[in-house]
Amino acid sequence: MNQTEKAKAFAALHRKGDPIVLYNIWDAGTAKAVADAGARALATGSWSVAAAHGFADGEKLPMPMLVETAKSITDAVDLPLSVDFEGAYSAEPQGAAANVARLVEVGAIGINFEDRVVAGEGLYPVESQAARIRAIRAMADGRDIPFFINARTDLFLAESDLAKHAGLVDAAIERGRAYAAAGGNGFFVPGLIEPALIEKICAASSLPVNIMMRAGAPDVKTLAKLGVGRISYGPGPYRSMMEKLKQEAAAIYSLL
Repeated sequence: MNQTEKAKAFAALHRKGDPIVLYNIWDAGTAKAVADAGARALATGSWSVAAAHGFADGEKLPMPMLVETAKSITDAVDLPLSVDFEGAYSAEPQGAAANVARLVEVGAIGINFEDRVVAGEGLYPVESQAARIRAIRAMADGRDIPFFINARTDLFLAESDLAKHAGLVDAAIERGRAYAAAGGNGFFVPGLIEPALIEKICAASSLPVNIMMRAGAPDVKTLAKLGVGRISYGPGPYRSMMEKLKQEAAAIYSLL
């Protein structure tokens, strides 16, 4: 498939009630492993890619390294690739669009794009984030690529008290609608795990909703019944793999 075909195929995999499942990767080797396991598309996790290069999350990984990692994956595996691009390494709409263009150039067909102020505090105002999404959409449309913008809100991830999540749902729905109108293709709500709240957002969203698996989250079949259109695993696969690596190494060194 060429890049446009991959982008179209990726979008078609997002179906409410029949979600695409993305087991997040961090390099070409893990991309091959997940592809061999039966994945129909690939997605990086920003935390995992940063950690694999010795950096913290939050755009601490130099952008050229991230772009090169994306290129190594698209060179190695012929599946659609979505890149977790955090805040696109720019607060300004045109800067964000120019940076996303670098991912388009190496074959990526989508991104996660969050509304958290990466280098500051809190979230961007709704209209500011919508303007950033519009700029990215215009860039991709200008290149004739049906690029998938998975518009992420950090409302729930930023609030560790799960009891307060119900009070954030209306604000999340407002953001989802604004992001859809600006050109978003998916709505990502990491941190949300309460079934009733997930179902409410899925019902209100015109976009397929992305839930990130974490402790306490419903299983895949339950999320599908709630109307979810995309399920991802974030840093979970990396943490699991590193823990296994440490255990195996410790078992060897304990014998010396």
